[in-house]
Formats: sequence, structure tokens, C-alpha cells
Amino acid sequence: MARKTFYRYNPVTDSYERVYPSARQRLWSVLRQTIIGVAVGLGVAIGAYYLIDFPRERKLRDENQRLRASVELLDHRSDRAINVMEDIMARDNNFYRVMLQTDPLPASRRFAGLERQRIYAEFDTMPDYGLVGIVTGKLDLLDRMLYAQSKSFDELMQQAGSLKDRAEHIPSIPPLSEKHLKQMASGYGYRRDPVYGTSRFHEGMDFAADTGTPVYATADGTVDWADWKSAYGNLIEIRHGYNYTTRYAHLSKILVSKGQTVKRGDQIGLVGSTGKSTGSHLHYEVRLSGEPQNPVNYYFYDLTPEEYDEMIRMAENAGHVMD
Repeated sequence: MARKTFYRYNPVTDSYERVYPSARQRLWSVLRQTIIGVAVGLGVAIGAYYLIDFPRERKLRDENQRLRASVELLDHRSDRAINVMEDIMARDNNFYRVMLQTDPLPASRRFAGLERQRIYAEFDTMPDYGLVGIVTGKLDLLDRMLYAQSKSFDELMQQAGSLKDRAEHIPSIPPLSEKHLKQMASGYGYRRDPVYGTSRFHEGMDFAADTGTPVYATADGTVDWADWKSAYGNLIEIRHGYNYTTRYAHLSKILVSKGQTVKRGDQIGLVGSTGKSTGSHLHYEVRLSGEPQNPVNYYFYDLTPEEYDEMIRMAENAGHVMD
């Protein structure tokens, strides 16, 4: 396009003279045209972007939508997997470990090392960081839960391997043979004291039997006490391991010595009436971690179901103690 030419009338010379623009005017003219051109170009580009669906942009949008849908699906699957792991953890602590008498696995071990890692710092700049960050955190949690649970099962497997040894060291038979039991004098729990006449907690079971009746160890263990002990009279205390101990009191004779190893069924003493006693009987206790247990729960060997039911009935009906 031809450049415009401007003229100005000069009354002195009575003629038209050509007008030449200054440098500033020429620069401003160029800038103005450039700005207008850029603005028009941007307007056209923006309009084309929103109004015209180019194949490349359409493909990128579709891929982004599919990717987001995949991340959301992964988020839901992570939630389900974590719920399953939480159920397994609950069973592990409240059933498997209780059954094997193992302390629950603390949260400090199950969830150790879940601090945010530097490798995820790049996610901070992503548009969908919120969703990606949440899913990443859940995967970290699931990974740690799986690792901790695997280690826990390894420990329980080792514990299960020692079940045979544990079974041999858990009190599980009556301390007197069936043929030597006259009657159950007193069961476990609150009973009337025969000397003071008051109600008190009876920490074991009293078996009435003739003096000299054999007394047997109810599980494998080591004799921890074999001597006189105040109100117990002649007392044998056996340490069985696995936090179990048993006591055999008021004996007329002690047949073992401290430090001696005994097996279940070994004869260790004879029934008597020594110490604080009102008649010939055996006072028998089972303790777990120092706490008295109801011995009737530990007669799962050597008794038939009928004999066991009779033992429970006798223990419930016995109303006083003999020591």
C-alpha cells in the first residue's frame, strides 16, 4: 500500500507545501500499527482456540480426562485395599496375637517411616496435585501396612513353631488323680474364710484328699520354691515359662528341691494340712504374669468332657475354703 502524502497551504506563497512528519511521529505510527497487529493476532488466536476444536488439542484433552478418571479409580481401589488391611491388622492384634500371647504390634511400628518424601515435591506444581497427592499418600500407607503385616506374620510363624513347647509348659491337668479326689472343698473366687469367718477372695482351688495322697506337677517347668511359706505351709512353686507359675500348698511332704526340672505328671509332693489349714487338702493355684487365674480353665488334659463338667459343677458349689 502506497504511503500517504500530506500537504499544507502557505498563504504567503499562495501554494501548498508538502509536510514531512517528525521522527517521533514516525516511531509512534510504527508502534501503533504493531500494537494493533499483535492485538488482532491474539484475538484471532484466542478465538480460534475456543471456537475451533483442533485435533491435537482435542486428543490432549481426551487423554487428560482419561488420566484423571484412572487416578480417581486408583483412589477408590486404594480405599478398599486400606480397609481390608485395617481388618487384617485388627485380627492380627486382637486374635492371632492374643491366641499366641504376644503383645499387639504398636502403631509406631506399623506406620513408621510415613513422613512425606522429597520425591513427591514435584507434585506441588501439578494442577491436579490435590488428587495425586492424596492417592500417593494412600499408596505409601498401604505399602507400609503390607510391609509391617508381613513382618508381623513372620513373628507369629515363629511363635506358632513354639506351640508344642508352649503346650507342654501350660498347666493343663488336675494336680491330683481322679481316683484320689474326695470332693472339691472350694473353688476360685470369693469364699467364706474358715478361720476369720469373713468373705475373701480365694486365689486357687482346694481339693480335699487324704494326707499322703500324691500331688503331681501340672506342666513342665522348674521348681522355684520348695519350702515352708507362712500360711501356705509346705509350699512348692513351679515356674513353667511363658509367664505361668503354679503353687501347691499345705503339703505333708515335699519331694522336689529348688532348681529341679520337672515334667507334667511328675510326683512332686504329698497332700497334708500344714500352715493355715482346717483339714487335709491341697490348695492349688495357677498364675499368669503374677495374676491368679481360675484353675478350672486349665484342666483340658486327662479329663473326659463328663469329668470336666463335674469339676466345674463342684467348683461352683463349693462354698468355703479350708485354708
